[in-house]
Amino acid sequence: MVDIPESETLWHALSESESLLKAGSSPEGLSRGEAARRLALYGRNALPERAPPSFLTVFLRQFKSPLIFILIIAGTVSFLLGDHTDALFIFAVILINAALGVVQEWKAEQSAAALRVLLRITGRVRREGRESGVPAEEIVPGDIVLLEPGSRVPADLRILRENVLSVDESLLTGESVPAGKVADPLLPDAPLMGRANMAYAGSTVVSGRGSGVVVATGTGTEVGKIATTLSAMETMKPPLLIRMEQFSRWVGILVVGASAVLGVAALLRGIEPVEVFFLAVALAVSAIPEGLPVAITVALSLGVSRIATRNVVVRNLAAVEGLGSCTCIASDKTGTLTVNEQTLTQIVLPDRRRYTVLGEGYRGEGRIVAADGSSPAEADYLRLQGMIRASVLCNEAVLVRRDGDWEHYGDAIDVAFLAAAYKLGLFPETVREEEAILADIPFEPERRYAAAFYREDGRILVAMKGAPEVVIPRCPTAPPGAGEEAALLAARGFRVIAVASGEVAGGVDLPFDEGDIPPLFFLGLACFIDPLRHDAATAVETCRQAGIRVVMVTGDHPATALAIARDLGIASSEGDIVTGEDLAGAGSPDSPAFRDLVAKAQVFSRVAPLQKSAIVEGLQGEGHYVAVTGDGVNDAPALRRANIGVAMGSGTDLAKDTASIIITDDAFSSIVSGIEGGRATYDNIRKVTYLLISTGAAEVLLFTLALLAGLPLPLLAVQLLWLNLVTNGIQDVALAFEGGEPDVMGRRPRSPREGIFNRLMVEETLVSGSYIGVTAFLLWVWLIGGGWGEEAARNVLLLFMVLMENVHAFNCRSECGSIFRIPVGRNPFLIVGVMAAQGIHIIAMQVPVMQGVLGVAPVSLPLWLSLLTIALSLVFVMEVYKYLCRKR
Repeated sequence: MVDIPESETLWHALSESESLLKAGSSPEGLSRGEAARRLALYGRNALPERAPPSFLTVFLRQFKSPLIFILIIAGTVSFLLGDHTDALFIFAVILINAALGVVQEWKAEQSAAALRVLLRITGRVRREGRESGVPAEEIVPGDIVLLEPGSRVPADLRILRENVLSVDESLLTGESVPAGKVADPLLPDAPLMGRANMAYAGSTVVSGRGSGVVVATGTGTEVGKIATTLSAMETMKPPLLIRMEQFSRWVGILVVGASAVLGVAALLRGIEPVEVFFLAVALAVSAIPEGLPVAITVALSLGVSRIATRNVVVRNLAAVEGLGSCTCIASDKTGTLTVNEQTLTQIVLPDRRRYTVLGEGYRGEGRIVAADGSSPAEADYLRLQGMIRASVLCNEAVLVRRDGDWEHYGDAIDVAFLAAAYKLGLFPETVREEEAILADIPFEPERRYAAAFYREDGRILVAMKGAPEVVIPRCPTAPPGAGEEAALLAARGFRVIAVASGEVAGGVDLPFDEGDIPPLFFLGLACFIDPLRHDAATAVETCRQAGIRVVMVTGDHPATALAIARDLGIASSEGDIVTGEDLAGAGSPDSPAFRDLVAKAQVFSRVAPLQKSAIVEGLQGEGHYVAVTGDGVNDAPALRRANIGVAMGSGTDLAKDTASIIITDDAFSSIVSGIEGGRATYDNIRKVTYLLISTGAAEVLLFTLALLAGLPLPLLAVQLLWLNLVTNGIQDVALAFEGGEPDVMGRRPRSPREGIFNRLMVEETLVSGSYIGVTAFLLWVWLIGGGWGEEAARNVLLLFMVLMENVHAFNCRSECGSIFRIPVGRNPFLIVGVMAAQGIHIIAMQVPVMQGVLGVAPVSLPLWLSLLTIALSLVFVMEVYKYLCRKR
């Protein structure tokens, strides 16, 4: 058994071989058994997280509201005055409200914990000589980790091998410039941030390739030491919740002011001060929407959970709010609108002989045949072999068959080339073992090609593959028209890759770079196709109906992009395409020429990474609220610039960290589903707000009219508290479970600057609140004028208010849609909640203890039905309003 190195080892001062020896590892990596032993010994490679609040903490949090303090004071005063029954009831109300809040917050915490599981990353490691993806939490000291552009460094590493490797360490250093890496040992006294042969957990590979041995995991890493402190910090609230808390505060101030005015009026009429005190407290507690922030949090959390079932992981609650405002989606093509399984389907040799590659996907099963289905002639077979060998040598992917299943890792085009090699009878691993790779030039979007220098039979050769317009000009012997042939193939929707090779003059081993590439010999064109996702065109049409503009942003050839865009219904002609070259010639993103190009384009092709961010800025300048998709390191600026950054689940760690939303299945239709869910969630927030504000306004109006008319107080303090409990205690949260309305994707997007209280909300609150308040007041006038005693009249009025506000909860299921068109089963929680609340009140009217506390008594069935009929008239009033609303 090998001793694991102690944490104070100066890894940067050791050589590569010494580092492997000290770590108890080898270039082939650990054995699976040793990895399991070290995992048990050192624990999971995970950073500390803020511990979820305990049940007691969540419970005590419910008593932080100033309104709760007021209620506690009222209950205490009541107890000291000897009114123990009212005191016990007030404290019971406090405990019931606390219990409801605990349940809601506890569920929200559990939902957040479940979503964090979906955000875990994987690392590419070598164990027992085999490369595979391993959950980052299972990486242990001594593992050999492979690094490539976009990957997150999963643990602290000592670099063993690097090829133009640079890493973004801004998480630790704050420096925006990526740090270049080396494999050579450094001086022992090198400062932490100057240790160029170390890569630290949490940093991100920007360019190049490399590998390193893990020397620290979890809290032993440099970022882990920082995270130990950060894990105790509080998280920020979403902007919507902050605005609604401020709104509730202002409403509270108004209601407290109104309660104080009503209290003074009551005192002037000779009502006992103690009774006035309890009345003002009860009216404030009942009318102030103190439950609004909690209900909104529940609605947002529930929306996040619902969207997660549709392959959309929301990394923060604020993104749910933004989804409902999205007016434009700037989408990648590959893997989002298409299935991202590139298949090499056709090979065109230099003499334009064409061969079809049979078999689909990332599997080495199939054949390469001529147009008539026959096998290639010997001369053509050798030419095909030369082309495919070059593509295998200039290739960093892995495609192997294990236990009957094909496993792949790496770039899609590289994997497809390896599949073609198998189909030609070549074995990629054997080809690579036969040649000595001397140097690689990795593919980068700006470069648009990849190359590999290798030794064969004493000669130094180079293999290159990349965009035809880059590779073919490097081939002096390329046949005339090769470029035009590539363009014609691209116009048919193929992704075309040119392959070439050449010999480096002199045959001397050098630290090869781009300047050493000699004139090349053109080997042929490889034609790939990535089929459309089956639901992509439908999703694009749904966006059009929802008033959402869809643009495609891709690095592909304009003809390829147009062919795909036509099939999707995004574009129809060449006039809909703008290239990266066009954008570069238009000037800065804020220039009129640039804005004009962005305004007219439906497809952006051959776009450089920084131009993607400029496109987003241009779309925002047109007034759009932009969602942009991305999966690579180069997409990070655009994801950060967008209103909603959408990362693909298969994308790089940097993209996921930058984005606010992650699509786990990479599908465009899932983005649309997320927008639909975001709109439905925002609708539910409005419904909850509507219910709480309108019923509170109705209660204030009822008391105001009664005092102005010189009538007795309509309800006692305990009755108001009870009314608040049985009409708002369950129904507001139940409304958050309302399913999306059928026309949610048939509306235009709302303006992100539009507040909750827009014209519609103000109108419906005034109409419903006024009707409830005035109707209740007229009933109170009739009861008092008809000779009813105050206690009996209050009993009837309280029952009427419970009925009226429970009926109103059903009105709130849709702001403009008819209540009769909403399926009953769309929100069973509201049905059960209303029935339970109404049942509880009826039971209270029958139980002697509650009769004494609340001043209630049973009523006859005819009276109950009469009150229900009057309450149902609210439905008629609101249906008329909704009809007029729909006609506008």
